[in-house]
Amino acid sequence: MVIPDSFSIAQESELITGTVIASQANFYQVRLDSQKTILCTRPTRLKKIGQSVLVGDQVTIKSTKFERSAIASVLPRNSELQRPPMANAQQILLVFALEEPTLDPVQLSRFLVKAESTNLKLLLGLNKADLITPQERETWQMRLNNWGYEGYFFSVNTNQGLQELKTVLHNKITILAGPSGVGKSSLTSLLIPNLEIRTNTVSGKLQKGRHTTRHVELYELPEGGFIADSPGFNQPDFDFSPESLINFFPEARARLAQNSCKFHNCIHQNEPDCVVKGEWERYEYYLKFLGETKAYSQKIAKTKDKESSLKTKNDTSGQKYTEPKLDSKKYRRISRKVTNQKLEDLDN
Repeated sequence: MVIPDSFSIAQESELITGTVIASQANFYQVRLDSQKTILCTRPTRLKKIGQSVLVGDQVTIKSTKFERSAIASVLPRNSELQRPPMANAQQILLVFALEEPTLDPVQLSRFLVKAESTNLKLLLGLNKADLITPQERETWQMRLNNWGYEGYFFSVNTNQGLQELKTVLHNKITILAGPSGVGKSSLTSLLIPNLEIRTNTVSGKLQKGRHTTRHVELYELPEGGFIADSPGFNQPDFDFSPESLINFFPEARARLAQNSCKFHNCIHQNEPDCVVKGEWERYEYYLKFLGETKAYSQKIAKTKDKESSLKTKNDTSGQKYTEPKLDSKKYRRISRKVTNQKLEDLDN
């Protein structure tokens, strides 16, 4: 049994935990459990072992009386996203406007599919509920129920429905997503009154909002929890396989749960005895998105073929063999012309 020395015990006792709420270059703002925010750096040791630090990470830092410290370790993550780059998010609040701009079901479905692909809990918030009639709201609610979603109707202008949103955001790390100009930043300002976020009006000419959020940052809710106002994007990409697309439509998942297609590799397009094909509203959206995922897969396949890591050569007897290909950019020989030019510059 190895008995740790007093120095090791002292070092371990000095470690405190916190949440990374913002990052820039090699500097990180860490919100400690004591409600204090401290500026930290990532030491070279973590960089050498390939340990990245993302917004949302739970980290340990060395206790210090100063306003700066260093991250000692990154605790295991419960989730990780590439876009936006953050860790430990628990749910996505997808925000759309019912009017100004008018809600487009195809664009809404595109964002819903992308959000479903993250495997996080999905909440759908519909802003500007004060601009539609009760009948229109009921129609949209029934439509969303058929899709497999329960919409949270609210208005940043009248504060309608905000308390219901606060309840579902309590003590959670939530990503705000959706097209620009629908009120994400305005909603954040209402949820966190003391927070100043630069907002922009919707372009009347294009009916699209300008990108007003530049980077990922966690904002602490007064009632507990964090929200991340991620950079706005107009058309999310489908960076997944065509076979997985059907899993991101709740109404299609319900059909597959009740029955099975004839072929195990059915992509639910033209195959016989397919249980997904039928009279459900978003099936035409599925076919549209299926074409995009096929194009993406073909593009990736061509890129892999083009950037093969092996090359074929012939030996002295004419037999073909393969050997690892060197990185052409890294190991490319500098031409004599470039070398002579550099020598001339040095001479001058």
